[in-house]
Amino acid sequence: MCHFNKTIKSFVLTVFFVFMAKASAGSYEDFFKAVQIDNVRTVQTLLQRGFDPNTVNPEGVPALMLAVQEPSLKVAELLASWPQTRTEIRNANDESPLMLAALKGYLPLVKKLVANDADVNKPGWTPLHYAATGGHVPVVEFLLDESAYIDAESPNGTTPLMMAAMYGSPEAVKVLIQAGADLTLKNQLGMTALDFAVRGQRVNARELIESGLSRLAERQKRNSQLQQIPANQPSSR
Repeated sequence: MCHFNKTIKSFVLTVFFVFMAKASAGSYEDFFKAVQIDNVRTVQTLLQRGFDPNTVNPEGVPALMLAVQEPSLKVAELLASWPQTRTEIRNANDESPLMLAALKGYLPLVKKLVANDADVNKPGWTPLHYAATGGHVPVVEFLLDESAYIDAESPNGTTPLMMAAMYGSPEAVKVLIQAGADLTLKNQLGMTALDFAVRGQRVNARELIESGLSRLAERQKRNSQLQQIPANQPSSR
């Protein structure tokens, strides 16, 4: 009788573990299918049941990165705001979900990622570089408000203003200039933001930068003149 009970118990445990394994496999497939088709309800249900939001697909891509790339924006925003989600992940090009969201101008997603500890000042190419490249003014302004370094240098010394000048929008160039971007910086090839605008044949960007350089030259001239006035010079009457 004792042996019979042990056999029954062993059988029940085996059936239980087989069932759990199948359920887990089904959850995995359901999860990534839902991520791909932006089925936020299914993803939320699985997360609430304890599914790990940092699970990677068969190609090794984390769910958050996959959602941003698809794009599956409702799922991406859910994952970005889920407390257990790791937002500081990278793809093969050292790009973070925040960088990809900034490049596409997905401001609500950008905000949720930053709120969940995504790095605004990631070393190398930064989210601000990507936002400037896409010419997305609201994202540029938000990142600057979140203390993004305006003159961040890529591995080759390129700044966000340079990227905006060649690839972005005149509005993005204007915002960066007004926020104090350095117009005189050069990258490792010796190119300034003006050079980028000229090479990209971006007339509006070139004119904005030239105007900024003219104002800068005027300020420097006035400061130089003020420094040359003797401190004890009598005032004219």
